[in-house]
Amino acid sequence: MNKKIWLSSPHMGGGEMKYITEAFDNNWVAPLGPNVNGLEKDLENFLGNSVHVAALSSGTAAIHLSLVLLGVQAGDYVICQSLTFSASANPIIYMGACPIFVDSEKDTWNLCPDALEEAIKFGISKGKKPKAIIAVSLYGMPYKVEEITEIAERYEIPVIEDSAEALGSSYKNQKCGTFGDLGVLSFNGNKIITTSGGGALTLKNDAFKKQAVFLSTQAKDDAPHYEHTTIGYNYRMSNICAGIGRGQMEVLDQRVAQRRANHKFYKELFKSKELLSIHVEPSDDYFSNHWLSVAQFNPEIGISSEDLIQAFADQNIETRPIWKPMHLQPVFRNAAYFGSTLSENLFKYGICLPSGSNLENDDRERIAEVLEKIFV
Repeated sequence: MNKKIWLSSPHMGGGEMKYITEAFDNNWVAPLGPNVNGLEKDLENFLGNSVHVAALSSGTAAIHLSLVLLGVQAGDYVICQSLTFSASANPIIYMGACPIFVDSEKDTWNLCPDALEEAIKFGISKGKKPKAIIAVSLYGMPYKVEEITEIAERYEIPVIEDSAEALGSSYKNQKCGTFGDLGVLSFNGNKIITTSGGGALTLKNDAFKKQAVFLSTQAKDDAPHYEHTTIGYNYRMSNICAGIGRGQMEVLDQRVAQRRANHKFYKELFKSKELLSIHVEPSDDYFSNHWLSVAQFNPEIGISSEDLIQAFADQNIETRPIWKPMHLQPVFRNAAYFGSTLSENLFKYGICLPSGSNLENDDRERIAEVLEKIFV
C-alpha cells in the first residue's frame, strides 16, 4: 500500500518546541501565560490595520463570543452563508437565535449580495431586522468585501467575518480577519497553521477585546472572591497551545506560499481538461491562501463526486466533498433560505483536493496519475 496522502495535515516548522520548552521550564502550564500574550501580539502584527486579537480555544468559540458581544438574543435572526462548515452556524443555535441561510455567488463561492439583501428584507418584514451577518471566506477565498460591507452598513447590521480558513488571505492588500466588525480565525489541526486546537477573535478596539477576554475567562468580576454578575465561558487558549502557535507564526508566510504552489500545480494540471476546473481568484484584488484547492467537474463526465473520492481512496489519497450547504442539513431543515441552487451544485459536483503544505513531488505525481486515468 502506498503511503497515505492526507487532505491537509499539520506541518510543524521546528520552532514550536522553543516556546513549549520555555513554558515547561517556567511552569507556565496553566491556562494563561506569556505565550498567549505573545501569540496575540504576533497575530496583531501580521494582520495590521490596528486590530486587537483574543486567543481562544477554537474558532467556534470565537463565533459564539461574537454573537454574545453583539447582543444576540433568543429569537433574533442571524444571517449566515449556507456553503460553509457547520461551526459557522451552530453558535446561532447556542444563542437560541434563528439562522437565515444565504446562497453563494459564482465568483468567490461566498455570500451572494443579492440573496443577502433579500434575507435582510425578509427579517425586516417579520419585524426583526437581523442582528448579524456571518460572512465566510470559504477555503481561503475572500468574500466580496465591498459589496457585503456596503449592504451591511446601509442596513446597519454588523458583520462577523469568518476567516477560519483564510489566515494569510487578503483583499486589495488588506488581510482577511480585519474587515468585519468582529473576525474569526481557526488554528485547528488541518488549518494553514495550527495550535493543535484553538482559534482567535479579532476586534476593532481594545475595550471590546477586554470584554471578550472577560467573558472567555468565566466572567469573573473584580472582587477579592469569585463574584459573577454575567454568564461567562471557558474559552481562553492555553499557554502550551499558544506556544505551538508562536512557532507556527514563524513559518506562516512559507505555508501560504506552499499552499499556493499546490494550487498552481492543479491549475496547470487542469489546463487541458475541459471537464474539470479549479476554483481561482476572480481578479487581482483577491489573494487566497488556497488553504484547500477545490475543483468542480462537469456532470457530463458520467461519474459522481463519490466515485471520484473513491478513486483517490483506492490509491490511499484523502479527498473530500465540498461542504454540504447548511440549508440542506437535517438539523437546519426549518431555517429560511434565500438564493438559487449554486451552493447545491457546488456540493454535488465539487471536490477538495490534497492541499497540505507538506505535499512532496512524489505525492503530486500520484495525485496526477489518478486524475489522468479519469479525465483523459
